[in-house]
Amino acid sequence: MTDRHVRPLRPGDFAEIMRLEEEVFARSGESVLGPYYVRLCCDFFADTCFVAEENGRAVGYVLSFVRGEEAYCTTLAVAPELQGTRVAIQLLRTLIAALAPRVDSVWFTVKEDNDAARALHRALGARDLEVREDFYGPGDRRIVSRIDRTGFERIRGKLERLGLVQGSIARAGARPLAGVA
Repeated sequence: MTDRHVRPLRPGDFAEIMRLEEEVFARSGESVLGPYYVRLCCDFFADTCFVAEENGRAVGYVLSFVRGEEAYCTTLAVAPELQGTRVAIQLLRTLIAALAPRVDSVWFTVKEDNDAARALHRALGARDLEVREDFYGPGDRRIVSRIDRTGFERIRGKLERLGLVQGSIARAGARPLAGVA
């Protein structure tokens, strides 16, 4: 029986997140997150950064920051041997529960050839808005996409069937949305 759970990041998670960065990104030739960035996530942004643990070992994480009524989801990673399992769904369910009461939109960036991430963003209701050149440095081309509350509400039934949301996703203090299909 697998003992997997998702929880907020803690300062002690730093080494495990850096290990996952190497396993998931560096081994495939991608750049990894800098240690200063990961340290900030572990120490100061536990309310929007989460780790999935399985039998006491980190097997995935999602990092997100909130500014005002917008969030920016920077990274979602799952250990190679668990990609295609429910780890990503569990991380997203936790992230959505944390963000829904606080924000009206979530921004993503993704490489054009990352079909899995792009499909995941679309499944959440995100729309591609633009392509930015040199995003993380020279030659780094990224698609910028966004999901807003109206788009999120529009696909709510699908998200419930996938197990990504349960119950209300209304933002605290938000007006009811008119004209949502």
